[in-house]
Amino acid sequence: MKKFTLALASAAIILLLSACNQEETEKVSIMLDWYPNAVHSFLYVAQEKGYFEEEGIELDIQFPANPTDPINLAAAGKVTMGITYQPDVIIAKSEQGIGVKSVGVLVRSPLNHVAFLKESGIQSPKDLEGKTIGYTGIPLNEAMLKTMTDADGADYSKVKMVDVGFELNSSLVSEKADAVIGAYINHEVPLLEYQGYPTGYIDPTDYGVPSFYELVVVTSDDTWKKDQKNIEAFWRAAGKAFTDMEKDPEEALSILLKHQDEANFPLIEEVERESLSVLLPKMTSPGKFGEQDEETWKVTADWMKESGLLKKEVNLDGIFVNMDQ
Repeated sequence: MKKFTLALASAAIILLLSACNQEETEKVSIMLDWYPNAVHSFLYVAQEKGYFEEEGIELDIQFPANPTDPINLAAAGKVTMGITYQPDVIIAKSEQGIGVKSVGVLVRSPLNHVAFLKESGIQSPKDLEGKTIGYTGIPLNEAMLKTMTDADGADYSKVKMVDVGFELNSSLVSEKADAVIGAYINHEVPLLEYQGYPTGYIDPTDYGVPSFYELVVVTSDDTWKKDQKNIEAFWRAAGKAFTDMEKDPEEALSILLKHQDEANFPLIEEVERESLSVLLPKMTSPGKFGEQDEETWKVTADWMKESGLLKKEVNLDGIFVNMDQ
């Protein structure tokens, strides 16, 4: 009888401890910039290895219905964090007065390049005069291309810009466009190569465009005040997972492939492997993973103002914070 009573008591203690552990786990949500791909590998590595759980958080990874969802829903407090683009954060803060801030950098320099088929003979922005350039209809791409052509002594007015939506690769293959801007060197370029189309590209930072942060993680000012500890816990787990990703990209790739959204965005292993090789040096920080600096924010905002992307005075007050990891 005593043994039975002890067994019941032990079971009760285990259940109580388990309940306590569940109560201590905080729910944190992050909305990706798109469906899962190589840039998100560290998130799934951290999930698979229990790093978030070790930090006392349960991460809910969500996908956007459209490209503006991550910043809009994060700003509205509908998700804890969203993955978005640095120029969009500056516009939201300066132009729209939205209380949003970046809590970390994922990709530290532009992935968005001018891409073209090698057979086109294009080598520099000067060669784009008289050519048709496909783009996604985003003003940022127009501003980038004008800066590039100006820097190379070309006449931007002699470039024909055509909005092709997200049909960047098919526009090149079908010869609807001679080149495209908005193509990512970790996705569109390796995908074209995989499909048998040798591809060239021009880095915008070689021609006057500042080396802005391609992808950052944002939250609202209110969420930061409320959930700062959970967001810092997220970055500790993320940093640990990114270290693993650097040491063993193949392991990270295999974990990502297990978590892909096959119904909506099936991944091609060879393309994602090449994507990882492009991304890793661009995601590596000289300090802690995700660390950001004031100068990059200032230089990017100044260029956006000069390019006409910002109409109001630049406001960078509280636009970013660095994590205490």
